[in-house]
Order: sequence, then C-alpha cells, then structure tokens
Amino acid sequence: MSIKSLLMPVISQRLLSRERVLKRRAKAERLRLARRAPHQIHYFHQVDDPYSALAAAALAQLAERYGVDICPHVVGPPADSAAPDRARLIAYSRKDAQRLADRVGLSFADTGAQPPASALARAAGLLVCAIGSGRFVELAGPVSASLWKGDSGLYRGALTDLPCADAATVAMHIATADALRQRLGHYLGGMFFYAGEWYWGIDRLHHLEQRLQDLGLQRPGVLGAMFPLIPDLQQPVQPARILPIDFFVSLRSPYSAIVAPRVFELGRRTGAPVRVRYVLPMVMRGLPVPLAKRRYISQDAAREAFAHGTPFGRVNDPVGRPTERGLALLALAERLGRAESYLLSFMQGVWAEGIDAGSDRGLRRIAERAGLDWGEALIALKDGAWRVTAEDNRQAMFTLGLWGVPSFQVGATAVWGQDRLWAVQDALLQTD
Repeated sequence: MSIKSLLMPVISQRLLSRERVLKRRAKAERLRLARRAPHQIHYFHQVDDPYSALAAAALAQLAERYGVDICPHVVGPPADSAAPDRARLIAYSRKDAQRLADRVGLSFADTGAQPPASALARAAGLLVCAIGSGRFVELAGPVSASLWKGDSGLYRGALTDLPCADAATVAMHIATADALRQRLGHYLGGMFFYAGEWYWGIDRLHHLEQRLQDLGLQRPGVLGAMFPLIPDLQQPVQPARILPIDFFVSLRSPYSAIVAPRVFELGRRTGAPVRVRYVLPMVMRGLPVPLAKRRYISQDAAREAFAHGTPFGRVNDPVGRPTERGLALLALAERLGRAESYLLSFMQGVWAEGIDAGSDRGLRRIAERAGLDWGEALIALKDGAWRVTAEDNRQAMFTLGLWGVPSFQVGATAVWGQDRLWAVQDALLQTD
C-alpha cells in the first residue's frame, strides 16, 4: 500500500466532513460580522445557458424571501477543459432544463436550437446595463424568458425601451466576471456563491436557502424552500408495465457512488430490473478534468450525500489500476448475478471507507463481502474482456445524447445526473 493510499482517506475524510463544512460556515459568519459586511450572494449568469434562465426566474423571489444582497455578474461559457463534449452538453441542457422547469412549475421550452447570436448579444447588453442600474434581479427573468421564447421578444414591448450596453462594454464586463468566477473557484454559469460555497442553479438552491434560514435571514412568513429536494419513491408501487433501468456508471464517479444505493432501491420498489452499464472514467479516456471541477464535484457530492443520508467522504480515489481491477470483477459479478452487491460494496469501499481497491487486500474485502470467491476473482482479474463491454456501453451512452455519468435510460427517457433520479422514477411510473 502506497503512502498516498494511506493518507488520502484520512485527508479526504477531514476535508469533506460535515463538521468541517459547519465550522467553515461559522468562521465565514464571524468574519462578516467583524467586517460589518452585508450578507452577499454572488450570482453568475451565462446568457446562453438554459439553467441560468431558470435561475434568473427565481432571483426576484429569492430577494423577497431573504435579507441578502444579490451581486450579479454576466459570464461566458465554461472552458473546453470543463466541457469536453460541448455539443452534447448544449443540446442536452435545453432538454433537461425543460424537463426540470415542467417538474417545478417554471416556464421554459426547448426550441431545438440555441438563440441566435444577435439575440444573445442584445440580452447580454440589456443585463450588463441592468447590473449598472441596479435592476438585474428585476429584469433577468423577463429578459431570459424573452430570449428563450424567441429573439423578437427582446425587440418589442417594455424591453425595447431598456438601455443596452455596447459590445465592448459587455466584453469587458464578462472578462472581469469570468476572472472573479475563476478566482472564487468555479467554471459554470447559473451559479450562486455565498460565503465560501457554490450552489448550482435551482437544483442546489434549497441548500443555500437552508443555510440562509440557519442564519435567520428569512423574511417573516418564509418557510421551506422554493425548490425543495425532490423525494425518491417512498412506497412500493406496481407500474402498468415493467421497464428496465439502464444505469451508466463509472467506478471513479462520486455522483455514481452516492446515487447507486437509491437506483437499486428504486428498482426494488417498482420491480424494474437495473442493468449496470459500466464505462471508463473520463480521465482514463484521455479527457481532462480541471482542478476546480474536481474540487467542486467532491464537495457537492458530499453535500448531496449528506442530504440523502448516504455514507461518503473517506475516499481512496480508484483512478487507474483500482478501477481497471474493479471493472474486471464487476464483469465477473454480472455473470454470477451479483452486480448490485458488488457495485455497492465497491462504491462504499472506495468512497466511504477508504479501501484501496488497487491492493489485493482491499479488493478482496470488497469482493468477498459481495459474495464473490477470491479464487475466481483472481482468475477474472486476468481477463480483459470487460474493456470491450465498457466501450460498447460508452457508445450506447453517446447515442442517447449523453456523455457523462451517472446516466440513466428508461424506455424513451434518457437523463444525466444523480439529481435526476426523479425523472427516472417518473418514466417508470408513466401510464402511457
């Protein structure tokens, strides 16, 4: 066992612990009080991003609910290193934003294409000017709604009379905002930043609202969250027809790790078989994952795991050899009908218990508690046939318009993200 594999679980457990999160929040509040500074939320808006459009629709209500200052910024899209399959990301984000909007009662429609460049430029000019006049929170929602409904809305009605910044002013603003976003440690649009923590769009707004309420910042009469965590199915049900859940998963994905128990539980409650479709991690396919992205994902996964009551945080990163060995045994487990037991054992082992899956001792512990014979496992470790399956699964995932994990397919529904299990559930329960 290497020094790295010995130290990593100890360090990660400390860095990702709930106790550390709460201590950092308390420290941030003490510093704010010492400086006599207001409670300030930075919001980073990407004009061509559908998730930003949904966030913009919530800004006015957020400002009404809490005694905070919202400091808006218009930013550009993420760098190529943070969006390695940009075309699929853009196309999927429109579909997903419409699905999410329909679920939570917001208005957004995927027209099948991005808004034209002229409309995007005018929307950016309107919003940059609105920042200068202090009207961004008021106008971001209407401007974004008009933009995504069609560019004509930006050139008529009340929006026609609004001042609009020129291209040079917009470019200068975006460059400054991008630099601030990078300095604070992020890369996406539609992001909220409050006192050291990032919150992605309306999907994570309930975390931010809970934090604000813990500080007593809610206005009189404010209860709950605008967009509460959408619950998983609580009771067994019998769908009109049983469809399988294709679960595209990477052993190195923290989001895959924290959603895996819930996927199999959903399968049990509905009778839907879960088919494990494993793929190699992005970094093992030659795709870069920037430091800021890795850091945010691990911290966000820890926060999401806490919300769902899933053990997480004592990590022994299985990148490289541990993943390859893990996938070889996952292929064996599938043949023996023990894929669920083994996958859950592996994920809990490397993401919650700090087990080194690159060592025989660690992998044996993972395998045997899942019901695998270690003698058979040693033979399976020499069989590289799993690589063909992993590549086939990757191609199938790409065909669905998806590129990352965890992803799911149920019938005609294909979604990406551990926070879209509700969409998988909806697809299982639909009657038509």
